[in-house]
Amino acid sequence: MKSKKNILITGGAGFIGSHLCRALINLGHNIICLDNLFTGSKDNIFNLIDNPNFEFVNHDITEPYFRDDIDEIYNLACPASPIHYQFNPIKTIKTCTIGVINMLGLAKKNNAKILQASTSEVYGDPEIHPQPEDYKGNVNPIGLRSCYDEGKRCSETLFMDYHREHKLNIKIVRIFNTYGPNMAANDGRVVSNFINQAINNKDLTVYGDGSQTRSFQYIDDLIDGMIKMMETEKGFIGPVNLGNPNEISMNELVSKVLKLTQSNSRVIFMDLPEDDPKRRKPDISLGIKKLNWIPGYDLDKGLEDTIKYFKLINLCE
Repeated sequence: MKSKKNILITGGAGFIGSHLCRALINLGHNIICLDNLFTGSKDNIFNLIDNPNFEFVNHDITEPYFRDDIDEIYNLACPASPIHYQFNPIKTIKTCTIGVINMLGLAKKNNAKILQASTSEVYGDPEIHPQPEDYKGNVNPIGLRSCYDEGKRCSETLFMDYHREHKLNIKIVRIFNTYGPNMAANDGRVVSNFINQAINNKDLTVYGDGSQTRSFQYIDDLIDGMIKMMETEKGFIGPVNLGNPNEISMNELVSKVLKLTQSNSRVIFMDLPEDDPKRRKPDISLGIKKLNWIPGYDLDKGLEDTIKYFKLINLCE
């Protein structure tokens, strides 16, 4: 095993963060999970609370946080679904700016390596397909989604400026649509929406005509890529796309969910939200080359695991 590290994970009680906490504890590290529980939940980390290598801190990163024993920081804190980041858009962009400055300052004080969980949303509604890391994006700076899209773009800017000015050891990953257990049932993301509607025999709501595409990666593949990115040599910064390049339309996804849940739910179509991307698919050639990483989780298997999770959650409610 590699040497034990003290690793701070902001947003650690969220969907992605909780899986990352668990993976890094299993690798033998000490984890400080920082979360204000706005979209995260203690239910996601309940089996870690009593672990001697795990510490939970209820904290909002828009407020300063001081500590002097940190080796690495994974900055995941930020609402990541339109329902949540549009609920309080000013708070969202504060998290992406003031919060990021606070975490970069903490990394600087500790001489710690820090990774920013950025997003495919920095590409906006892309005019290039698939999206490579050198694509500058097509983002509406004044739209309803801009608090998140532009917020994350600004987060990347801040990371680069701290690297240039203070020689901070930074890493940037751009996360494409990710799904799996610990997703919030009410987060408005398409996979959790379809599954919960199907298992509760409600209408499945498809926005637009269903021809728009996404590329879905299972949570385990993402966690593997994030850890590998953190372990790259000091000179490699990124950004690196982390996503599954297997593109699927919403209509195809609906069919899969209905088949796997054996649901008789109807499919209804609603207006496409403002600035909703029509196509989304990562070019992952850089991740393959630099991280020796490639997502391998089958979509049907991943959906089956996620359906089992939501069925269990429904039984417990």
